[in-house]
Amino acid sequence: MGYPDRPGWLRYIQRTPYSDGVLYGSPTVENVGKPTIIEITAYNRRTFETARHNLIINIMSAEDFPLPYQAEFFIRNMNVEEMLASEVLGDFLGAVKNVWQPERLNAINITSALDRGGRVPLPINDMKEGVYVMVGADVPFSSCLREVENPQNQLRCSQEMEPVITCDKKFRTQFHIDWCKISLVDNTKQVSTFQEVIRGEGILPDGGEYKPPSDTLKSRDYYSDFLITLAVPSAIALVLFLILAYIMCCRREGVIQLVHHSAIQKSTKELRDMSKNREIAWPLSTLPVFHPVTGEIVPPLHTDSYDNTSMPLMQTQQNLPHQTQIPQQQTAGEFRMTTFQRFEASI
Repeated sequence: MGYPDRPGWLRYIQRTPYSDGVLYGSPTVENVGKPTIIEITAYNRRTFETARHNLIINIMSAEDFPLPYQAEFFIRNMNVEEMLASEVLGDFLGAVKNVWQPERLNAINITSALDRGGRVPLPINDMKEGVYVMVGADVPFSSCLREVENPQNQLRCSQEMEPVITCDKKFRTQFHIDWCKISLVDNTKQVSTFQEVIRGEGILPDGGEYKPPSDTLKSRDYYSDFLITLAVPSAIALVLFLILAYIMCCRREGVIQLVHHSAIQKSTKELRDMSKNREIAWPLSTLPVFHPVTGEIVPPLHTDSYDNTSMPLMQTQQNLPHQTQIPQQQTAGEFRMTTFQRFEASI
């Protein structure tokens, strides 16, 4: 009551929504004499009717009933809620009392194997998670319980084999105990490890009681910090933006390329104009030849007014003023004569 969760020593388990819920745990010495109030709220799943109940737990000291000899058993075929049942726990304590023969025997702590780092068992063959049960007595351990400390049994446990325990048959009918995980604690032989603290170089001097700061603290002005945080990055960003704009707009590489291209185009035009007026070597087909009939020299087929750059190498056949048309219909003798005369004229 008054806290968001249960005490650290108190646990709660409920397997299914329709099974009984179980509160269990063992308080520590710090909880002795402090009544613990557990506020329980329950509601009906069908009618949603709500009920509330306060459970008061009174924790008493165990110094009036000392139990110096403590033994912890691991029972493999039980779950914690099954072991907490009064009749099952009574049967287990009865079996331990038969092999230990104490005057007074009580259960000190019951813990699920899952709380000790155990794994959740597979849902086959009705496997159990296991439970640790610690019991205390007022007499030393019996010879049957000390058999687990024999070297032979320790060797068998290291080889993952079952140790040989003479009193195991008294538990086997109902409880399957893992004797390799049993622990025996004799509090009468434990030496106190408390040592008085001696002040030395490694211990800080006592600074007195801690005094927290006053509730009436002076308010701090964050306006200047806000301006510095925003003004400086904004100024740097503005300068970078102006530099980038100058590079992209005023120093673009495209303008230089256009000027260079215009210069090349202008130079090319000048070269073409100059090539129209230069003298070139005329091909043989354009040189002066003899007329095949009159023997006169025929001038070349070009004039100075022609565009030399567009004139082909071989001129097309044209009707020159001194050229004689050869008839289309000729005899074989006349054709041979004409050929000969043209050949002679060429020589």
